[in-house]
Amino acid sequence: MEALYKGEIAALVADADDPKLKQQARQQGVEVKTVGEPFGATFRLGTDNYGRDVFSRIVHGARIVLGIAILAALLSAAVGVPLGLLSGFFGGFLDKALSLVMDSLYSFPGLILAIAMAALLGPGMLNVTVAIAVIYIPVYFRLVRSKVLSVKEELYVEAARSLGAKAFTTLWLYVFPNVIPSIVVIFSVNVADSILTEAGLSFLGLGMPPPTPDWGFDLSAGKRFVPSGYWWLITYPGAMIALLTLGFSMLGEGLNEILNPRLTEG
Repeated sequence: MEALYKGEIAALVADADDPKLKQQARQQGVEVKTVGEPFGATFRLGTDNYGRDVFSRIVHGARIVLGIAILAALLSAAVGVPLGLLSGFFGGFLDKALSLVMDSLYSFPGLILAIAMAALLGPGMLNVTVAIAVIYIPVYFRLVRSKVLSVKEELYVEAARSLGAKAFTTLWLYVFPNVIPSIVVIFSVNVADSILTEAGLSFLGLGMPPPTPDWGFDLSAGKRFVPSGYWWLITYPGAMIALLTLGFSMLGEGLNEILNPRLTEG
């Protein structure tokens, strides 16, 4: 009980960063960890208000952020792509019903919808992944549906139908391969968007629960220490979010130029 009491005092004192409180805590035998400056011999990027190594949290946080972003993009593609294929190829009532649902989801601002889903599902890696994936399902659906509507009118598709090919065989062998390049491009772009969305949710306290390393949470926790001169608490997490988002965005642009050469020729 005494150890727990001292631990709570240490956390409160370190969080307050008050010299008088720290001196009183040391007099009571409580070890207080202060914020360490960057470029030191032990901690290259400094420490946070709890004495935790910022570099270690950046590295371990990258696994969390990338894992959530990639899983969310994969999950949204796994749902949106098949629905887009079926809707565009078969049309009719199925197309109208799915288009109505997807357009309704697409009408909401992405971050607002993700916040609502995350608040409903609660914190945790799986819940955050699902909350982010929901907002990108309409993106895949609309893209794939529009591509299918144009591809299914091509002569080779009509020839396959005239030769007696079944509907799903035609869809899988002749239509779907022509949609893959667009899916690959939008996937990389969605990963970049998912990184920003995950950081926003964590910043608002709807992401991974503490003390799990997370860049968005570190930004939120470190912003109140910036006026005290502890700039590195938000600089490094913010820089990693920006660089990773920029990297996946540029990857998407490069893939678009490679997989869609007509754009570069024009």
